[in-house]
Amino acid sequence: MTAPEPAAPMPMPMLAALARDTRGVAAVEFALVAPVFLVLMLGAFNVGQMVYGRSLLSGAVEKAARSAALETADTTAADEMVSETVRRILPGAELTSVRKSYFDFSDIDRPEKWNDADGDGDCNNGEKFTDENRNGEWDRDVGREGNGGANDVVLYTVSVEYTPAFVMPFAPDSWKRAKIKATAVRKNQPFAAQEKYATTAGICD
Repeated sequence: MTAPEPAAPMPMPMLAALARDTRGVAAVEFALVAPVFLVLMLGAFNVGQMVYGRSLLSGAVEKAARSAALETADTTAADEMVSETVRRILPGAELTSVRKSYFDFSDIDRPEKWNDADGDGDCNNGEKFTDENRNGEWDRDVGREGNGGANDVVLYTVSVEYTPAFVMPFAPDSWKRAKIKATAVRKNQPFAAQEKYATTAGICD
């Protein structure tokens, strides 16, 4: 049995004609570019929604903080205004608002005073502290929950969690939920005497 003879090489004119044939190239290029372009477009839409939502949230939080600084403040109505504003662009968004009041701006994020005998930065092992916010325990943040009283400084923070308008292909789990946050600081009007911090002593376990 003899081996088959090798196929004859393709004539040069035929190779040249094949190289000049561009039929179907557009379809191939589209198949390569379309997925990348789609991902970029959806990502741009989601980023645009986030940026616009954050802008609306920041403006609403600033407005709510100003209204809550008045003697006649209605924090419930202020929170509802923020919620309604945000949900115009982020339907179904879940909002969480937190207010903390302080005696002065310098007290924000300040821990309650204590004698850090062991120098570990924590109140423990029988160290004494001053229960400045009157809650019966030592706190890393001296602020009190709520809108405070006359002349108090209030830190108002609103966190929003929402579902992006477009699900990203190839990574749907990474885009299921998104989060944005805005914070405003305002000093309440001096409509009465400001309540000072307490001086009650306590002991950390």
